[in-house]
Amino acid sequence: MADAAFENDLEDVYARAIAAGVTNVLVVGTDLSTSRRAIEVCHDVPGWIATVGVHPHDCEYFDESAIASIRSIANDQVVRAIGETGLDFFREHHPRDVQEKAFRTQCRLARELKLPVVVHQRDSMDQVEHVLKEELGPQGGVMHSFTGGAEAARKFLMLGMHVSISGIITFKNSEPVREMAASIPIDRLMVETDAPYLSPVPHRGRRNEPAHVVETLRVIAGVRNMSLASLQAATTQNASRLFTRELGS
Repeated sequence: MADAAFENDLEDVYARAIAAGVTNVLVVGTDLSTSRRAIEVCHDVPGWIATVGVHPHDCEYFDESAIASIRSIANDQVVRAIGETGLDFFREHHPRDVQEKAFRTQCRLARELKLPVVVHQRDSMDQVEHVLKEELGPQGGVMHSFTGGAEAARKFLMLGMHVSISGIITFKNSEPVREMAASIPIDRLMVETDAPYLSPVPHRGRRNEPAHVVETLRVIAGVRNMSLASLQAATTQNASRLFTRELGS
């Protein structure tokens, strides 16, 4: 919702989310501009919380000034995590060493601020695991829109991470993701949209938004043999626990 795709109808997006039973939303920053916008949005919308950070696609100018800016805006009480950060060796917009420096620095900042991290990983599984082993703080974090399979998920769970499932699980060719979703301990499972991207079936091909997360929940509930209400309660509790921030911290 910090994305420009929601610039003209955010109130309607919020209303549709409420109608679908989605009352809590994590608005993710991917650079300094969207991080500041995420904070603005969350001041205006009840129940929505923000992350601040720099995505590997946007880390070209990640320097001491960027670190200072993230540290400063992270003091806002609507900010509950650092990220989206991580490593993307698929598109590789920036050199790997540049991405890793930004990732490590944001993990350290999260540890300093006692906040979890929101981690992006693409074609970089081993390297992300290595960095997290060395840099992850006790607050842990979440592997965002994870598609790495059950065995890879277990490695990140052992590090103290949560695993979040997106609308990809509803796609016809996503059986490995459905198998993974069935294997994740219920207290470490989370669900997301990655809006405006990855709209679940039957909304695929259109802009994604919070209300659509219900379709993802339905598929996860099916592969886990759970009721939708039970799964919704569990994933809401997990997110609330991970993204809790004590006043003054």
